[in-house]
Amino acid sequence: MLVNPENRISENMKSISDVYEVEVLLAYFLDQIDRPCTPAQLTEIATGEGVVNYFIYTEAIERMLDNGTLEVAEEDSVEVYRLTEKGREGAVEFKKLVPKSFRDKIYAAGLKLFAKLRNEKSVDFETVPCDKGFQVRCVCKDGNTELMQLSLYVSDMDQANYIRSKIILNPSEFYSRIIDYLVENEEFIPEINDDNNVDI
Repeated sequence: MLVNPENRISENMKSISDVYEVEVLLAYFLDQIDRPCTPAQLTEIATGEGVVNYFIYTEAIERMLDNGTLEVAEEDSVEVYRLTEKGREGAVEFKKLVPKSFRDKIYAAGLKLFAKLRNEKSVDFETVPCDKGFQVRCVCKDGNTELMQLSLYVSDMDQANYIRSKIILNPSEFYSRIIDYLVENEEFIPEINDDNNVDI
């Protein structure tokens, strides 16, 4: 007898297919993150990790805009989605209709995206062609204060992009490790081995 593989998958592991549940999930996320999201950001957060099917997501957004739980606003000349008071009340009252695993997953996806955006603002990169390769120039910042300038030689663009991706993961940790290395660095003193001494 053939076994349907779907029967072996927990309900908490599947994506949400009910539009109303997606509405509740999005309201819960926006209430927890407590900040507006651009349409592109919210789409990436909800669909990028496979939490919600894209078509179900777009239908849920349309219904939330129609029923007044979500509104479109403008901040710094950028269009954003913002949860209304009605939406906040619904998020608190109905959040348990959505499994906790989905609530945790979308919240984690949101934190990850906003951390990435924050990191990208704290580092400037420039890749400059040079003799037989490229110079990757990196500037670490804290607001308007320039903390560090670093220039590295790499042989090709793939290496340049890899270095950039690694630094952008956690710029503050990258900067801290360099400072730690400088503080702990000591003068190299070679060991003298008497057995290798040569009599003249």
